[in-house]
Amino acid sequence: MSATTLPVLALMCNALVWGVSWWPFRQLQAQGLHPLWSTALVYWFAVICLLLWRPNAWRGMAAHHGLWLLFLASGLTNVGFNWAVATGDVLRVVLLFYLMPVWSVPLAWWLLAERPRAAALWRLALAALGVLIVLKTPGTDWPVPQSLPDWLGLMAGFCFALTNILLLKLRTTPEASRMVAMFGGGALLASLVAFLGMHTGMVQAVPAASASWVWLALALSVAFLLGNLALQYGAARLPAHTTALVMLTEVVFASLSAGALGAAQLEAHTLLGGSLILAASLLAAWPAPANARKAVKAVKGDSGPGAARQG
Repeated sequence: MSATTLPVLALMCNALVWGVSWWPFRQLQAQGLHPLWSTALVYWFAVICLLLWRPNAWRGMAAHHGLWLLFLASGLTNVGFNWAVATGDVLRVVLLFYLMPVWSVPLAWWLLAERPRAAALWRLALAALGVLIVLKTPGTDWPVPQSLPDWLGLMAGFCFALTNILLLKLRTTPEASRMVAMFGGGALLASLVAFLGMHTGMVQAVPAASASWVWLALALSVAFLLGNLALQYGAARLPAHTTALVMLTEVVFASLSAGALGAAQLEAHTLLGGSLILAASLLAAWPAPANARKAVKAVKGDSGPGAARQG
């Protein structure tokens, strides 16, 4: 067995969890538990488990103020994505979410002082064309988001790109503190938005506890926690570009499961636009030969916990 086999399988397990997560969220919603409350339960469970493992992890939030921006970005990522896939066309939402090449270019320029090269601008244009094609439907004059899930998917993708860049910027902070920021952001922001939505009539109150939805919510929480651990294991042992390529299998898992269960419409314009978005993501993840050799050497030479990429 190759040294990369288990890390790749671990990343694919994480992509599988996220790619099919829309189904349990919809099942919970059918039983009266809004996706925001489901998200809050999943992430409060993760926060409790993390603090039982590392009781002092929260102290890093006070010492490193940049973690609060990570807290916000990660929280909004989960609020937007989970709400969108539970209520909208799954494939459309996932494709809009993976519009990360567009958002990453200006964010990296702003936060990391990385001036975009010509290749990055071409990828940005390719992804932008793809999203315009996805958004343009026969019944609309302009390619603009048509629904709340569309807006949520776009917002979640922007926040996910910001999360990844902040993880790079904050890579010297304690790993456990980064995890507290990310899990805590998902838990607290989902709870806050759910409370606000409940008072405006957009979100229903938490239903009375029943074995059916409580056990499903617990199983979903465990799946997300194990998926995150799988991501830590895989990403710590592979070059970053390989991790990005493998994680694109989430689109495959989401589209196959949604198509099989009737939660997505495989229309020609969606498939064409999605192909352009995925092409831009693949080009962004595929390194130049020299960079690939450097990345492999870096991974082989760095086996400490700081090599792990949070997600």
